[in-house]
Amino acid sequence: MEMERERFEELVGEALDEVPEELLTLMSNVVILVEDDPPLGEDLLGLYEGHALTDRGWDYAGVLPDRILIYRNPILRICETEDDVVEEVAVTVVHEIAHHFGIDDERLHDLGWG
Repeated sequence: MEMERERFEELVGEALDEVPEELLTLMSNVVILVEDDPPLGEDLLGLYEGHALTDRGWDYAGVLPDRILIYRNPILRICETEDDVVEEVAVTVVHEIAHHFGIDDERLHDLGWG
């Protein structure tokens, strides 16, 4: 599947628009970025880098924002249609946001967001 970066970024924005406002307002010190590819040798669709809200203590201050990275090329490689991309982007965005809230991969797989 081929898609311009601008369109892909729009789909990430649309996926964020679908996240309940109550959850978005609870997110703290995190940015969501689109990158073309994960680090060399990594087979990822997205990545959460930072300190989950559940791990932050009294000494959490003055740190750079956590990052949620959504990787465009790996997602496009596994999709055949734009509808597939829309669905995979939505799942990946929710998956990475869940990590921000301290939910691990095992629990996400149990919930169907793996």
